Amino acid sequence: MRFLPIILSTTLTATVSYAQPFDSQPSANQVEIPNIGSGIGLLDQQKEKFIGEKVFREVHKQMPIIQDVWLEGQFFQVFSGILSETQLGQPIGLVVIKDPQINAFAVPGGLFALNTGLIASARNIDEIAGVMAHEVAHVSQRHFSRSEEAFKGQTLLSLAGLLAGVAIAAQGGGDAGAAVMLGTQAALMDKQLTYSRNQEREADRIGMQYMYAAGYNPQSMADYFETMHRATSRVSFLPDFWLTHPLTTERMSEARLRANQMPRVKNRIYDADFEILKWYTMVVANQATENQLQSLASQKNIAGLIALAAFYTRQGDYVQAQSTLDQAKSSGKPLVTLLQTDIYLGQNKLDQAYTTIAATQMTMPENRAFSYKLAEVLLRQGKFAQVQTLVQRFINKNPRDIQGWQFLQQAANLDKNGPLRAVNVLRYRAEAEYWSGSEENAIKSMLHAQRLAKDNQAMSARIDSRLKQMQDERRMKI
Repeated sequence: MRFLPIILSTTLTATVSYAQPFDSQPSANQVEIPNIGSGIGLLDQQKEKFIGEKVFREVHKQMPIIQDVWLEGQFFQVFSGILSETQLGQPIGLVVIKDPQINAFAVPGGLFALNTGLIASARNIDEIAGVMAHEVAHVSQRHFSRSEEAFKGQTLLSLAGLLAGVAIAAQGGGDAGAAVMLGTQAALMDKQLTYSRNQEREADRIGMQYMYAAGYNPQSMADYFETMHRATSRVSFLPDFWLTHPLTTERMSEARLRANQMPRVKNRIYDADFEILKWYTMVVANQATENQLQSLASQKNIAGLIALAAFYTRQGDYVQAQSTLDQAKSSGKPLVTLLQTDIYLGQNKLDQAYTTIAATQMTMPENRAFSYKLAEVLLRQGKFAQVQTLVQRFINKNPRDIQGWQFLQQAANLDKNGPLRAVNVLRYRAEAEYWSGSEENAIKSMLHAQRLAKDNQAMSARIDSRLKQMQDERRMKI
């Protein structure tokens, strides 16, 4: 049932929001947007944060999330640029889902997700920015909370039903999952459709202002609407009320007219960085063939060469990977350094791997991709203390960093003489399990850590506090 991801997207994007105030002053180019979210109370903020984190865990549990630090960083950079034009606070995060369907959605608390199919179908980064800006506008205008107020909390039931549908579909019951989602919506759509379509027009309008203020071409939002309309035309037989925000010709026309009224932004004729990002995404998502990549590489296309090197690296063919990557080294692209490190790691050339990544990481210590690649090398070298120092600062910024917790778990396991080795392994594992959606396993790991730490008062108090939080959040339902 191939239309399932599209239905999921159109439903979620129409019923979600985020509303934490942002303390910084507006930039000189910041657009004038209705400030709907800043006046909400602490309880509303806590509820939206809980919903966003709950969906974050559920999505990681049920959907094929791509765990690639470099990819996450590239898309989060675009996402952050758009967020900087709003008054929103720190988001829960951004995830990339391995799915060829064109889809993206936002969730209360500031969780944003996009499918690899959306990336593969885009012609430039501005089109992706347009989709992100539209979703950010849903969040900034608190469409979820406004819908909940208007329809007496029924949108919470709708979101819960959608999550159940995702779970069923992920387990192989595609038709059944779609039926759950559609059934959940059926009783509400006739009441909410007009309200949702008004929200869609508002998200289009405000999102276009956001993307323009962030330096992206507003015409690209209209361009991508047309791409999406063509891609979803195969499901046009569905009644409109199943879709909370169908891409009508009126909506597409309004987007084009609005873009034409804004100052022109110079088109990017060719963006090598976007081409690298696009083809690398397709390789990681297994949506590019070796023949496609070889055809690009044969033209000395940098994106094709880097993507083909990544393809061979993932295949374990390090000789071919090295030969291909050598042809792209003159480009100086950061991804080349990461791939070269991977090739050395695959060949167990740990000294060369360290030399390759350490110098680059030292010049850009705030870059998570370089830091985590260095952490991977250090783990292989048994330098667990350096890994802990390197990774902990990223965990401090983002406690939902699954890869970071996994690195800390591996580092703690290498600390053979550490008095709290077993305790730390268990509590780090618990965090990785928890944010991956395995809440029950996480609580079991933390309970085990609690028993082992009973003679250490400080550690026991720390574990007790976190364990109670996990247990309380698990009991709460959307």
